[in-house]
Amino acid sequence: MNIKLIYTRLKADIDLIEQELERAVGSSSTILEEASVHLLQAGGKRIRPVMLLLGAKFGDYDIHRVKYAAASLELIHMASLVHDDVIDDAVIRRGQHTVKAEWDNRIAMYTGDYIFAAALDCMTQIDDVEAHRILSNTMTELCIGEIVQIQDKYRYDQHLRDYLRRIKRKTAILIAASCQLGAIASGAPASIHRKLYDFGYNVGMSFQITDDILDFTASEKELGKPAGGDLLQGNITLPVLYAMEDEEMRQHISSVHAHSSREEINDIIDRLKSSDAIEQSHVLSRRYLDRALAILNELPSGRHRNSLRDIAYFIGKRKY
Repeated sequence: MNIKLIYTRLKADIDLIEQELERAVGSSSTILEEASVHLLQAGGKRIRPVMLLLGAKFGDYDIHRVKYAAASLELIHMASLVHDDVIDDAVIRRGQHTVKAEWDNRIAMYTGDYIFAAALDCMTQIDDVEAHRILSNTMTELCIGEIVQIQDKYRYDQHLRDYLRRIKRKTAILIAASCQLGAIASGAPASIHRKLYDFGYNVGMSFQITDDILDFTASEKELGKPAGGDLLQGNITLPVLYAMEDEEMRQHISSVHAHSSREEINDIIDRLKSSDAIEQSHVLSRRYLDRALAILNELPSGRHRNSLRDIAYFIGKRKY
C-alpha cells in the first residue's frame, strides 16, 4: 500500500490530533504560544501519532479517547527537538529557523519545558495507571539518552553497543511507546500491546539508523538541514563507526572538532560514501526491520496490521 493512502484514510483522525496539538500549546504567554506554534507549523511526518492510531485499531478504537495519547507522544517528540536544537546550536529544522534561532536559547529551553508539560496534561485524559507509567519511563529514558549523547560527543573510541543503547533511548523507545500506548488507550489485551511495543522498538531502531545514513547521503534540501551535521556536532553515528574500522578513515574522522570547516566535513562525507560503511549500516537497519515484521506477523491480521507493515517498510527504506 502507498504510504500516502494510509495517511488519506486516517486524515480525519489526524486532523483531530492536529487540533488537539494546537489546543495543547495554547498559552496566556504570547511568546510561549508563538514559539510553540512556530514548531508545530513546521510540520513533520507525524509518524508517532499515526503508529499510535494504528496500534489503537487492535482494541476498541475511539478517536476521541486515543487522540490525547497521540497528541501527548507527538508533544514529547516536539519538546525534545527544541532542546536538541539548543544543545546542537542548530539554526535550521525542517527547512525553517529553529525556535532558538528565531528567538534565543532561553526562550527555546522554556518552550521545550512548556511543551513537555503540555504533553503530560494531554495524557491526563487517559485514565490508566500503566499508560502513565510507560509514558514517564519513556520520558526518563529519552532524557538519559540526551545526556549520554552529550557525554559521547567527539568520543571516537566508543563501540557499537554504545551507539545502539543511545538510539534506543533517543528514538526507538518513543516509537515503541506510541504503538503500545495506542493499544492500551483502546483497551487491547496485554499480549497485543506488548508485541506492539516490541514491533515499535525494532522499527524505531531501523528508523534512526536510516536517519543517520541519510545525514550523509541525502541533500540539504531533502534533509532540511546541512548534510553531515551529526558528525560536525560530534555525534558518532553508525556509518561513522563502520567507516572508522579503516585506520586511514579513523584518522580523518577523529580530527573533526566543533570548529572544523565545511570543506573538511564534505571531504569526509565523500570518503565515507565511497566506503562500504553505508551498505553495512543498511544491513543492520534491515535486520531490525525484519525483526519488526516478524513480530507483526504474530498479531491479528487486518488492514491496520497491513498499514503498520507498510509504514515499517517506508521507515526502513525512505530516501529523505
